[in-house]
Amino acid sequence: MMLRLFTLSLATAASIAAPVFAAERISNCSFKGKPLLGKVQVVTSFADFKVKVVESFPDLKVQHVTSFPDRCGKWQIVTSFPDFTVQYVESFPDFTVKFVESFPGEN
Repeated sequence: MMLRLFTLSLATAASIAAPVFAAERISNCSFKGKPLLGKVQVVTSFADFKVKVVESFPDLKVQHVTSFPDRCGKWQIVTSFPDFTVQYVESFPDFTVKFVESFPGEN
């Protein structure tokens, strides 16, 4: 009886905790409702997204552009009036990016 109660408690705790650990993914070139294109400001704190730069298997391929950041993965780096902000991190990113010269977008 005690083992059964313990197993039931453990299963209940796992089902409650599962949504907390579920990672949100990039979908339709947006993350948390924000499109991942446009004017981007790089900040050191309080960013909209924490991003890790990788060389392989990125969540998003990013191309830096100087104008018309109008497609998925095209980012124009700005210092004011951004569409969203990013902070580059090494641990616990929201998503990963790889910088490319062409063909930006989701993997």
